[in-house]
Amino acid sequence: MGAEASTDVRTSTDVRTEALAGLAAERVGHRFKGLPPDAAGLTVGELTAERRNLFTGGFTTPVLALSAERLEHNLALMETYTARHGLAFAPHGKTSMAPQLFWQQIDRGAWGITLAVPHQVRVAREFGIERIFLANEVVDEAALTWIAAELNAHPSFRLVCYVDSVRGVELMDAALRGVASRPLDVVVELAAGEGARTGVRTEAECAAVADAVAAVSTLRLVGVAGYEGEVPEADPERVRAWLRRLTALAAGFDEAGRFAGLDEIVVSAGGSAWFDAVADVFAELPELSLPVLKLLRSGAYVSHDAGHYGRVTPFNRVPEEGALHPAFRLWAQVVSRPSPEQAFVNAGKRDAAYDLD
Repeated sequence: MGAEASTDVRTSTDVRTEALAGLAAERVGHRFKGLPPDAAGLTVGELTAERRNLFTGGFTTPVLALSAERLEHNLALMETYTARHGLAFAPHGKTSMAPQLFWQQIDRGAWGITLAVPHQVRVAREFGIERIFLANEVVDEAALTWIAAELNAHPSFRLVCYVDSVRGVELMDAALRGVASRPLDVVVELAAGEGARTGVRTEAECAAVADAVAAVSTLRLVGVAGYEGEVPEADPERVRAWLRRLTALAAGFDEAGRFAGLDEIVVSAGGSAWFDAVADVFAELPELSLPVLKLLRSGAYVSHDAGHYGRVTPFNRVPEEGALHPAFRLWAQVVSRPSPEQAFVNAGKRDAAYDLD
């Protein structure tokens, strides 16, 4: 493999402190939507310290506000939920892409942060996040070269990502060979069914992908993963059936000795609609030869969309476990009343983006 790794003497706490301070030191200007025009030139930290009133402090609508109280409630609820069910937690950071929230989640017991694409990993690393679960395949040579450099320079940094094909393994190995001083941890992704997104369709193909990983020195198989939200015509029975396929795959790989030499086995699933099923099925996992990191990845709980996730959250099925609170509120003004039946506000899709409903 590559040359000896050079180690950054700064700790993740140092990186976190410096990077977050850099955000607070940014100067308010035209790039900051909704902030008071007369605050131009102040730093974000200085404006925050003034604690201006949202309605009388010069803010210009639309203004999207995140409730500190509701945020704290949601953070605490999922911290206690995952602990109660024996789950490790790597909430999906793409929900917010806010490093301040990443660290609040980690401070509330999260194992690390889940992300979707390499650029998001770069953001998290800039703010000192030490454990990242990349819930996606990575075959981009430039991204893999950067990941290898991060792993080489920072022995404490851990990244786990998906593999779902022999060809994908070949591309990763070609990009990492000669530049990585330690192998990249990967999990075989089991597809949620025919027509689902990424993932291996059959258990036999999963074994072939695992064999391909074992045949190269640049990758290390550490577990299995998938996303139950893609199960076709999802209902509790279908979702639990697929989750049992996932745990059976982990058990079969373990029995075959595929995890020899590891400290733990990673088994991961969990969006924001079925984490109760994940908790139930992961609790059924038989004892394996090594400790199991049962990694839940639900991320939408932070702000808890009052639309889609308000309808599908598992807390509707298990109300005794608690309830999430919608934490975002978009403040806008009525700017036109052309008729008694019509009112138009100065906010739109650019101010309240969505990818559901």
